[in-house]
Amino acid sequence: MKHLLNPLDLSVEELDSLLQLAGDIEANPAKYAHACAGKKLATCFYEPSTRTRLSFEAAMLNLGGNVLGFASADSSSAAKGESVSDTIRVISCYADICAIRHPKEGAALVASSHSSIPVINAGDGGHQHPTQTLTDLLTIYSLKGHFDHLKVGFCGDLKFGRTVHSLINALIRYPGIEFILISPEELRVPGYIREGVLDANQIPYTEVERLEDAISDLDILYMTRVQRERFFNEEDYIRMKDFYILDRAKMELAPEKMLVLHPLPRVNEISVEVDEDPRAVYFKQAQYGVYVRMALILTLLGIQVA
Repeated sequence: MKHLLNPLDLSVEELDSLLQLAGDIEANPAKYAHACAGKKLATCFYEPSTRTRLSFEAAMLNLGGNVLGFASADSSSAAKGESVSDTIRVISCYADICAIRHPKEGAALVASSHSSIPVINAGDGGHQHPTQTLTDLLTIYSLKGHFDHLKVGFCGDLKFGRTVHSLINALIRYPGIEFILISPEELRVPGYIREGVLDANQIPYTEVERLEDAISDLDILYMTRVQRERFFNEEDYIRMKDFYILDRAKMELAPEKMLVLHPLPRVNEISVEVDEDPRAVYFKQAQYGVYVRMALILTLLGIQVA
């Protein structure tokens, strides 16, 4: 039995196979419409989510399976003090596979160690968000055709952004990757990513504060929101939340083939006037999230479709 807790749980070969399967699902949805008939996915979401929870549910329903679960800790026995380990033991009696989101880092690991069904980490605090990373990778691969020799800019909250940390870890396995890290000093990439990942693997990167200084040289611009829920101080959040706003004027500085990704939800960091720009692919990205989660469910359940 295999779990997905971290994007690096998948080898490059396993990742390639998963993305190829997701591509086939996109091209031939009817072929997979009954692949999970009789199977149940449990969605255990201890914190709010729109895209991740609904895309998991859509993925399982598209495969002909069923979904059960809860959308907040308040609507589960966690409100009564039940532990994650006890919850997953019970869920294992009801479902065939589980997706769990939790505000505490390491909660998915705890769940996996007590589970008799595959566990997918749907986000644990500011730590990992592997299925968002798979979504990001599928988006890049589908629209760029490759991962190697890309210059990728991350902009916004690089300190608390788990999507940023996960995608950096995934992309460094490909040759010729270079990162431009765009953030205010207070929201810079944490040391364990800078020294432990980038420096340790001799990955070239540049840290800048102004988006205008970097956008003209990028293949990918990955925008992030400043996350109110990760701040301890409301004043700091208010001061930081509008630090970067991608608008039409900034897009005029960008290369013609640059792609703009965003894990969503957005607040103010991308102006709605950018939505019509063909380089803005964040809503396509949300659709790719369904395909890649379908592929992941099939892979972890060991279901092959001829």
